[in-house]
Amino acid sequence: MATIPFDIVGFDLDGTLIDTSGDLAAAVNYAIGTLGRASFPVEDIKPFVGKGARVMLERALAASGGYAAQQLEETLPVLLDYYQQNLAVHSVPYPGLVEAMESLSAAGVKLAICTNKAERFTLPLMRQIGLADRFAAIVGGDTVGVAKPDPAPIREMIARAGGGRAIFLGDTINDIAGARNAGIANIAVSFGFLDGPVEALEADAVIHHFDDLVPLLKGWPA
Repeated sequence: MATIPFDIVGFDLDGTLIDTSGDLAAAVNYAIGTLGRASFPVEDIKPFVGKGARVMLERALAASGGYAAQQLEETLPVLLDYYQQNLAVHSVPYPGLVEAMESLSAAGVKLAICTNKAERFTLPLMRQIGLADRFAAIVGGDTVGVAKPDPAPIREMIARAGGGRAIFLGDTINDIAGARNAGIANIAVSFGFLDGPVEALEADAVIHHFDDLVPLLKGWPA
């Protein structure tokens, strides 16, 4: 039987493990609604995601009529407070994720998370979804003081998970470049919050569904 040649499989969170678009969109729309602006459909907000809450809000404000610096500074806490109170209303694991996680764990592979989302959102979200205990390490965007694509948080994720050969999955250039900068293999997911063609990420491999993950890892060169 083919084995998986990795000790750790690490994941980005938003757009990779969990489809958080519904709750992020609700927070964005609530925040810009306090300025009298019209709501965006969820699909329109997905390309705003991936580089943190501030950039997400900047993109939404720009697309809804522009903004002054003061508006951004005053509206960002509104967005964050709303989001913190509504982390898992609409957010769900991507199809096939839980089954893939179970297969990996059964094969003795440790699971880990490295996200640019702050710990105050990441940890409660994972607990509310019921998956927090499945991961040997969860590293947030503020855990080590820097975020991806800096390699430090991915290296911290590996260390906290016990060390060994690791591979990392993500949906943005920050994820793939972060893994590359940390010197580990990487996989892009095509179903995440992409802001361009998945091929542009130049990952080592691409999956289109979590059903593809375990067979891909079993065929990975040892």
